[in-house]
Amino acid sequence: MRYLPGEPHQLPRGRNSLGNYQPEHFLFTVEQGVATLTLNRPERKNPLTFDSYAELRDLFRALAYADDVKTVVITGAGENFCSGGDVHDIIGPLTKLDMPGLLAFTRMTGDLVKAMRACPQPIVSAIDGICAGAGAIVAMASDIRYGTARSKTAFLFTRVGLAGCDMGACALLPRLIGQGRASELLFSGRSLGGEEAERWGFLNRLCAPEAVLADAQAFALQLAQGPTFAHGITKKMLQQEWNMGVDEAIEAEAQAQAICMATNDFHRAYNAFVAKEKPAFEGN
Repeated sequence: MRYLPGEPHQLPRGRNSLGNYQPEHFLFTVEQGVATLTLNRPERKNPLTFDSYAELRDLFRALAYADDVKTVVITGAGENFCSGGDVHDIIGPLTKLDMPGLLAFTRMTGDLVKAMRACPQPIVSAIDGICAGAGAIVAMASDIRYGTARSKTAFLFTRVGLAGCDMGACALLPRLIGQGRASELLFSGRSLGGEEAERWGFLNRLCAPEAVLADAQAFALQLAQGPTFAHGITKKMLQQEWNMGVDEAIEAEAQAQAICMATNDFHRAYNAFVAKEKPAFEGN
């Protein structure tokens, strides 16, 4: 039911459906508004390649315009999340690139994180087994992380002679676990076990290995059935307010909340409360 006057406006070519999207380098399904993205090279612990980086970046950019996807779950096939950049398909070729080529690569990988943070859908990672290097970055760039006690998260860049400041790690990781703990992981490259990761706040919840994906999907479905326009505003504010002073943030939230008060979902919630019913949100 609509409570506000006016018709929903759709910009020409401004929306699209991703329900039938068939990627080349991973698996992707959409059910009840929940997209499940599966990194699917289990024989190699699901490493990323030049092509999969680019395809993931383009997908998350497209999600900003997808009207059939309300939340996203990222997982890995088999018993591992992601082992990072493929040693043979990425690391080896990088040793042969000139500086402009290297910068093009590092900017592309950073664009994946930018796209994940910019897409309005909440992203839930279901993490089991190895979650290393770029895989740890993908988990870090997600909004929610469900893991297992046997999961091992490691920011391995220093192990291969590189700095820990990769794909936004020095900006995002301290926000999750604090400056000191982030410094330890980024300097040492050591693995963070699942129970320690939960204590440190990197993982939101520990699950049984056989249940972690289903638990993440259940939480994502709960979010998908909520006020998804408002969820997108929450994600936007969580991202932007790190660059604001307190007064600026309070004003930004005043404007954001006023926008949400002008949605049908806000009116649906009020009318459902009056009728002592559960609101049926529609994301507008």
